This record gives sequence, C-alpha cells and structure tokens, in this order.
Amino acid sequence: MELRRLVDSVLLPGFLGTTPPDWVLRRVSEGLGGVVLFARNVVDDSQVAALTAALRAERPDVVVGIDEEGGDVTRLDAATGSLVPGSLALGVADDVAMTSAVAASLGARLAEYGVTVDLAPSADLTLTPDDPIIGVRAFGSDPRRAAAHVAAYVSGMQSAGIAACAKHFPGHGASTVDSHHTLPVLPRTERQLWDTELVPFRAAVDAGVRSVMSGHLVVPDWGPTPATMNRHALTEVLRGQLGFTGAVITDALEMGAVANIADGAIQALLAGADLLCVGGELADSDVVDHLAEALVEAVRSGVLPEERLVSAASRARSLGGPVSPSGSWDPALGMRAARRALRVTGSPALTAPPLVIDVEVAPTIAAGPVPWGLGPHLAELLPGTEVVRSSGELPPVSSDRPVVVVTRDAHRHPEARDLVLGLVKIGLDLVHVETGVPGPDLGSAARIDTHGGSYVSLRAAAELLAARAAWEDSR
Repeated sequence: MELRRLVDSVLLPGFLGTTPPDWVLRRVSEGLGGVVLFARNVVDDSQVAALTAALRAERPDVVVGIDEEGGDVTRLDAATGSLVPGSLALGVADDVAMTSAVAASLGARLAEYGVTVDLAPSADLTLTPDDPIIGVRAFGSDPRRAAAHVAAYVSGMQSAGIAACAKHFPGHGASTVDSHHTLPVLPRTERQLWDTELVPFRAAVDAGVRSVMSGHLVVPDWGPTPATMNRHALTEVLRGQLGFTGAVITDALEMGAVANIADGAIQALLAGADLLCVGGELADSDVVDHLAEALVEAVRSGVLPEERLVSAASRARSLGGPVSPSGSWDPALGMRAARRALRVTGSPALTAPPLVIDVEVAPTIAAGPVPWGLGPHLAELLPGTEVVRSSGELPPVSSDRPVVVVTRDAHRHPEARDLVLGLVKIGLDLVHVETGVPGPDLGSAARIDTHGGSYVSLRAAAELLAARAAWEDSR
C-alpha cells in the first residue's frame, strides 16, 4: 500500500465531468498527486471553485493544474474565448511590464478558484511558418525578446501564488509536425538549441520558474529518445546545465508521439520527470490504474528505483496547495493589451455596413473548439453588418459594400489563402484581418493583424474598424 501511494503521488490525470468523479476523490484521499483541468471540466468560475474545494476536502495539498495559456488556448473561457490575449500578442505589444501584469492578473483569478499550477507559458519560439501547433502560443521568434517575456510571465504568475510551467522543453517551434499525432524530430543541433530554443528556458529558470513541461521531441544530438524520456535532456541539460531545481511535468503521455503510455511513464521517471500527465484524451480510472500498476511492477522488478519515486514525489508536492490569493483579477487589462497588439497596414475604413467573411479552419488540438470569428463582434458594433462563415468557398459579394475577410494562419491553409486572393482579384473594397501568425501579404489594400484569436483580440479589431466607419448612421 505504501508503494502504491508513492506511485500515485507522481500521477497527474485528467477526468471527465464538471464535478470530481468518485474514483478521483478516492484516489486523492489515498495520495494521488493531483489532477489537471481541461475545458470539459469548466462551466464558470464559481463551479471551478466548487470543484477544487471538493478535491481539497479530500487532501489539502493536492496539486490542481490547468492548461490556461490565455489567447487561443483557454480552459476557463472556452465557452466565450479568452479575456486575455495570448503570448504572441503580448510579444508584439512588447511591454514586459504589461506581460507580467497580465500574468499576475490571470494568476490571481486562478488562485481565487483553487488552482495551484498553470501549465503556461509556452517558452517555445515561432521558428517555421509550417509549425502546426505552437504559432500564436509563443511570444515570437527572437530568442532574447521572447525570453524577456517568458521571464516576465513567470514572475507575474508566481507573484499571485500560482506555480508557472515553462513548456515544451527543449522547444517545439522548429517542428513541422504535431506531437499530439506523431513524434517530431527537430532539425536542430545541440549548439543551435543553446543559441536559440534554450534561451527562453534559461530565462524561465533564472526567473525561478517552479515547473517545466517536457516535450515529446527528438533532438538527434541527444539520441533517438524524445526529451520526455531522455535522461540527457532532463537530468544533464535541464537540471545540470540550466540549473533547474523545480518539478518536471511531462506533456500528456497518451499523445501520439508516445508509443506506449506505461513504458513512456517509466522511462520519463528514469530520465528525471516528476509528475506524469495523462488524461487529456484518455480520462478514466482504468487508464490511471493500469499506469499505477505498471509503475509498481517496475519498482518491484528493480527497473525503477524507489528512491527516484521518492525524489519525484517530493518535487510534485511542491506544486500543491492551498494557495493564498495575492493580487486581484483585472478583466479590463486583457483588452488593453489586445489593443496594443494590433498592427495595421494601409488604411482600413468602412464606407458602408460591411460583409464579414469569417474563414473557418479546424482549431489545433491544443486550442480545441473555442468560439472564433470577427463577424459577431462587428455586427454588434455596426448595425447592418452581414456575417458569412466560410470553409473556403467564395460567397456572393457586391462592389457596393466593403468586405472584411477574417482568417487564422492563412499561410498554412490553402483554402483560406485562395479565398483572400480571389477577393483581391475581384477588386473590392477589402480589409483582411489575420488572427494567427502573420503570413505573407496577400494583396489587400488594408490589413489588420491581431496576433491571436482570443475574445479580446477579436473585439479589439472590431472596435478599430467600428471607430473608422465613415457613414452617417454607423453609430
């Protein structure tokens, strides 16, 4: 029983439902390290507070994690869109004091509702236009500028009492495949990593980040094993060379990049991980039981030293609660930051109620189905606005009204890019609003880059267009 309790203490599973199921409450009372919350567990703030209170009633020091990056990746505001802009928008605004303030405000909200660790920020960089999963989740492509914002975010979040988690070590941004589906091999040497990807992680460590999330990423110079299960990556580089002393949390072990959950968990612990995240997709007691039994057997057979579990459990406990809230949530701060992140090319002005074409593309697995689109915002601000949602088809348009076409990473989605090019070719009064990573100029006379698809980023763009409306009854 003591060995099983020790094994449970390094597990960080997800679960289904907006109240903790009986198996979770029982396992928490018996020593489960903690849980991680996703959008499926959230209705509103008061419900999250009740959920975490139920967990804490079983054991006060339970770890409660949430994947709340803000921007396109939100769990608290998955029903409406995030009230804070994401990392790229903050990086473009390039005010480290504001980045710290946004993180501190979000941290205060998380602390008030019983969370103890936020799986943010992304310390990744945007290093290739073909990157399918990081994009606007990174602070940018310049290592040192991004590093300054990573450090500011960590300091702000932790000033509210919430442990920050820099991810996805050693950096996902150079990959052209998504580790949710398959195992990425980074086209980087170790020297390149030290000059580029590891710069923001060093800044996070120097800022005192309390946890780091490992990525399922192969660095050829480190051998064929992904970083999550690679002792050189976690013990020699992250701990030995970067000097990190906090808790290492794995990315979800059921992701496609991990061939076998149980084997991956054992290898991750041997490599130096402390908390095993599982249950983003596989969220039930059978999965947790199977994983725990495999770890117990690994100890009994001598494959996994018990002292490694003891060390991991100690670091895992450092992320537990309860947290005493510090500071306060400022819902207006996110809108101010989103406005500062807008970048305008040309002179977007509306001479009549526009036709808004929201070009829908599938969200990333990390973001999930969060509301997106400029049309509803502009229709509210400018009566007479017509809104069309398109998956790439060119809707009927007329030369007697302006068109606002809205895309997300148009450079990665040929159907979206071709739709914009088609509208440009017609020669309309056209404004292109890009809500993802800015790609090439597609020829529109006017363009707005929001650098994210959060509620506040979309609202900021709509406000800008409404303010430039130039017909008499636009108010």
